[in-house]
Amino acid sequence: MKILSVNAGSSSLKFQMYEMPEEKVLISGVFERIGINGSMYTIKYNGEKVVKEVPLSNHKEAFSILMDELIGYNVVESLNDIKAVAHRIVQGGTYYSDSVIIDEDVISKINELSVLAPLHNPAGIIGIKASEEIIPDAVNVAVFDTAFHQTMEEEDYLYAIPRKYESEYKIRRYGMHGTSHKYVSERINEILGRNDTKVIVCHIGNGASVSAIKNGKCVNTSMGLTPNAGLIMGTRCGDIDATIVTYMIETLGLRASEVENILNKESGLLGISGVSSDSRDIEDGIKNNDQNCILAQKMYERRIVDYIAKYYVELEGCDAICFTAGIGENSIMTRKGVIDKLGVLGIKLDIERNNVRGKEALISSDDSSVRVYVIPTDEELMMARDAYNLVK
Repeated sequence: MKILSVNAGSSSLKFQMYEMPEEKVLISGVFERIGINGSMYTIKYNGEKVVKEVPLSNHKEAFSILMDELIGYNVVESLNDIKAVAHRIVQGGTYYSDSVIIDEDVISKINELSVLAPLHNPAGIIGIKASEEIIPDAVNVAVFDTAFHQTMEEEDYLYAIPRKYESEYKIRRYGMHGTSHKYVSERINEILGRNDTKVIVCHIGNGASVSAIKNGKCVNTSMGLTPNAGLIMGTRCGDIDATIVTYMIETLGLRASEVENILNKESGLLGISGVSSDSRDIEDGIKNNDQNCILAQKMYERRIVDYIAKYYVELEGCDAICFTAGIGENSIMTRKGVIDKLGVLGIKLDIERNNVRGKEALISSDDSSVRVYVIPTDEELMMARDAYNLVK
């Protein structure tokens, strides 16, 4: 069964097609700058990478070109070969604790929740509509970033504000990156050969979150109502004193939207270093003894350590800590900085094992109290699995 996993952004469309249940990747790529000058797309097929520049006014045009390429590369003989399309949707609220087949009610709820994910949910709907129009016979499936975290207890997902704001306005902790946390937690259980595990997953990329997972279920996660909670990220500030917002509005004369832009797009590694939001640039700055880059890295690592320690206590111990996503999979420096700070818990790094990028590996020493792994995430595969299980 051929299943297409897609991730529609406001101006992009990432895709990956699988033959299921074999989980064989047939083709992948991304359309970029949709609706913007200089639009282009990249196709990866049989180990080769092709980049093409082409005008893309909207996502429907991108989908149409994608279908032509699938036929042109003989990935499918006709569009009827595509049995399902899995769509990444960031915010599913409390409505969805698992992936679902999309109908008008699902689209309505995704739209309703756009207020909680204004940059992501509307883009998801655009992708769904394009898919429905271009591939009318395929089943469309919504895979929610928030679904995996719906197993949290009230004491973990509620904020200490009057209850009416949660009941009437849905203000609570939802968490993000759920598809990634789910994939990594399932993979580490396979590695450990058991399901009764206590695992801490660190999804560390430009956006970043940490989750505590017990017996395959999410107990707690660092992101909150929105992705700008928890860890310091590329441009997001993460956890701050809430009164900073009103202070900036009243003292600096800023509008709420301006403060939101500062906290989401001008803060984090970028705000502290003054150099870049990219971890690789921060590491280059550290090599050149840039004090702001050194400070940014220290703060970045400290926040990750804080959440690992918090979840270690909440889980009453831990079987494995897993690093995933762009920085987690590739930054040898960040992993070392984090694990070295956990020595009080008996967690120890093996320097040689940690010298790895983008590959699954055990990186803790043999005498470490907790095993530490690098596990590359595969959200697209997780999406395809969910879609396959719903339509098979």
